[in-house]
Amino acid sequence: MNRNAGAEQFHIGAIELPDEDILIQPERDRPLAVRLLLLVVGLGLFVTALGVMKEGATALVPRLEGSIFTDNAWSTLGLGWLGACLVMSGSPIAASSLTLLDGGAIDRDQAFTMLLGSRLGAAFVVLVVGAVYAVRNQKQTGRRGPVSIGILSLLTTAAIYVPAATIGYLLLRRGTFDGLNVGVSPSLTSATDALFGWSVDLLVDVLPSWSLFPAGLVILLVGFSVFDRVLPAVGSHRLEQREGSWYTRTWPMFLVGCAVTLLTLSVAVSLSVLVPLVAKGHLRRSNVLPYIAGANITTLADTLVAAILIGDPDAVRVVLVITVTVTIWTLVLLAFAYPILRKVILGVARRILASPARLAGFAGCLLVVPMALIAM
Repeated sequence: MNRNAGAEQFHIGAIELPDEDILIQPERDRPLAVRLLLLVVGLGLFVTALGVMKEGATALVPRLEGSIFTDNAWSTLGLGWLGACLVMSGSPIAASSLTLLDGGAIDRDQAFTMLLGSRLGAAFVVLVVGAVYAVRNQKQTGRRGPVSIGILSLLTTAAIYVPAATIGYLLLRRGTFDGLNVGVSPSLTSATDALFGWSVDLLVDVLPSWSLFPAGLVILLVGFSVFDRVLPAVGSHRLEQREGSWYTRTWPMFLVGCAVTLLTLSVAVSLSVLVPLVAKGHLRRSNVLPYIAGANITTLADTLVAAILIGDPDAVRVVLVITVTVTIWTLVLLAFAYPILRKVILGVARRILASPARLAGFAGCLLVVPMALIAM
């Protein structure tokens, strides 16, 4: 618990769920100089983590090659999914897939499915946030509203990513994007090496080779946490007090979902904002699907930056393929099939929420399915 500008907040990992009726609020308690310092520290941790994970991935090749976690694309799909659930965030696992690809521990197809898995598992944290919020505010809001946002996030993510990624996987295997070369500027590479290369070298020299990859993952988590303190804080807002009813229309909500996720660089944070909004009746569940769809596109921004910084053309292609196919598929669904999509997803969500046993079974499947994929 902490208090910021008089608003009570609670934390789940890197997730901050405020009670204050604010949509986007700058960190008033931190001077500009402190925020700039945090930005530099966060960038340093981000670059250091990627460098350490690249070295660690190379060391992991003998251990991972042919193992149950990387013996096929299904296994890496489950690994990405389960990893995102366990660390309560999809971005570090997505970055891990790229460093494993660059280190030769997995191939391009496996990196693609691991990245897909990280996106499917990322929405799990919203379900956890909703459950905690429901328990905390049961008398005021009941349980169905907060928990439903996690279910809707998971179902919408699956409805968008699975078909889009299937098309993207086929395009990747056909080599459709092989002629695309996106690299980082040599001057930027020199600058980041000069500023943060020493930290990578120090950790590589000090730590045993087997521990480099998990150490890099921990540093990456810390780096994202630092970035969270630099970026605008996102909370709830009484949307019905605003003029008009843009939040009931598809495309405005889609654009807001894109913008909020781009600002926070975390789909878990931007989707968790919906929990108090729906719980307190400020927003209807039937109106949040376009917001979730938009958030699922711009959440790939930090993964694309990571791919460019790693400097592996295949890593960039993997991220671009899934970004392009997800974006196109999302726009097609919203433009031509949104009423059907909304009816199906809301109907499935209602059935899941019909009894505690169904909800428990749904939550259990989120962990059992990826483990089954790993075992395939």
